[in-house]
Amino acid sequence: MESQSSRLFGGGSAGTLFHPLVAVALLLAIGLILFLPRKHVIVPLLLAIFLIPRDQVLVIGGAHFTALKVLFLTGLIRWAITRGSLTLVGGLNSIDRVFALWAFCYPVVFTLQWMQSQALIKSIGDSIDTFCGYFVLRFLIQDAEDVRRVIRVFVVISTVMALCMLNEHFTQQNVFGLLGGVRRVSEVRDGSIRASGVFQHSILAGCFGATLLPLFLSLWPNQRSKFEVSVGVISSATIIATSNGSTPILAYVAGIFALCLWPLRKQMRFWRWALALAVVGLHLAMNGPVWSLIEKIDVTGSSSSYHRYMLVDNCIRHFGDWWLLGVKNYDTWGFDMWDLSNQYVAYAVTGGLATLACFIGIICRSFAAVGRARRRVEGDRKREWFCWCLGAALFAHVVGYFGIGYFDQMQFAWFALLAIICGTKFDVTSEVKRLARDYGRRSNRVRSYAWQRRGSQSCVG
Repeated sequence: MESQSSRLFGGGSAGTLFHPLVAVALLLAIGLILFLPRKHVIVPLLLAIFLIPRDQVLVIGGAHFTALKVLFLTGLIRWAITRGSLTLVGGLNSIDRVFALWAFCYPVVFTLQWMQSQALIKSIGDSIDTFCGYFVLRFLIQDAEDVRRVIRVFVVISTVMALCMLNEHFTQQNVFGLLGGVRRVSEVRDGSIRASGVFQHSILAGCFGATLLPLFLSLWPNQRSKFEVSVGVISSATIIATSNGSTPILAYVAGIFALCLWPLRKQMRFWRWALALAVVGLHLAMNGPVWSLIEKIDVTGSSSSYHRYMLVDNCIRHFGDWWLLGVKNYDTWGFDMWDLSNQYVAYAVTGGLATLACFIGIICRSFAAVGRARRRVEGDRKREWFCWCLGAALFAHVVGYFGIGYFDQMQFAWFALLAIICGTKFDVTSEVKRLARDYGRRSNRVRSYAWQRRGSQSCVG
């Protein structure tokens, strides 16, 4: 079994692992990122991120340059060339600030916890990926047109992924494994093949499909996008089915459930409080803690629901151990506790309370931004529906985080959603301000005309 320090400090290949096809694709993507018009740069960037295995790496002087790191550094160069300065559309908003605080807090706490050079090196590498990945996506997704373009690219990616995972389901051979960096032979659990595609784990692949469904459905009101939406919905369902995991199914159902709450969109404050009171009531009435309900969830018949319950239970019981700077020996809390298949627990025990609070803050600020955007366009059902779908996608991620921690390309799907929310928020705010200015100009013209009429009548009198 892989040692804890190897897992925490990245492990990875000791030498260069670059398939010739990947090298050609990466060079082509770099050229397109540098020379395409800004609005089209997001297309090759996303295609390269989600169709190149994560562990394709170039080792130079002991430094590991993954394909993702090369892509985001190239995007950062393009940003600097295009803008002349590192400014974001709409400026730094509350989501950006909380994200930056989280991305700074986690590596600092992790390094202080271990006090080893390996931990520092890993923290620096992860910080480059995190900061560059998020803010490059923020730079490239600026308005509603960019958001629609991103969703259409995700339709293409999910279609390719669905076809490859369907082939993997029947043959047990991963096409992306031929390139290196991911497993070639599919995982089998209780006799069922769990396809993973380009991702490191089948659950991550399934969550990718599950969290994209609300984004695809956001385009449904557009008559010209119905075919794309249909292809995206079918691809999403195929990815989830072939991944054969409970977490993706629960995230998928969570997204659909959130979409079904559309008729109640104006009463959500009441329902949120009702849900909170229901959880408290269950905790007081049940024989065990309310989080023991996790143990009873088994959709596929082969879920590790008891393990996920024990993760949450041990995390709460050992709060005094991890709240300040995390804890090293969480793997001694019980059987298989080294497997942090819960994002909230993972940030808590490895990054402390500050990291967990910042992560939850990102989620809260994102929901708040989506809610304000929806209220500002109230009456425009197409734009209201789009904002509601963003909230549903966000909720699907929140549920998915209870069953897996994002550690490969999936975290950039999360960053892309945050960038989409920021772009939508700015676009809606700009539109509202423009309409207010237009209304103000019309009001001024009406008042000016009224005063002129009153003056002319006075002169005639």
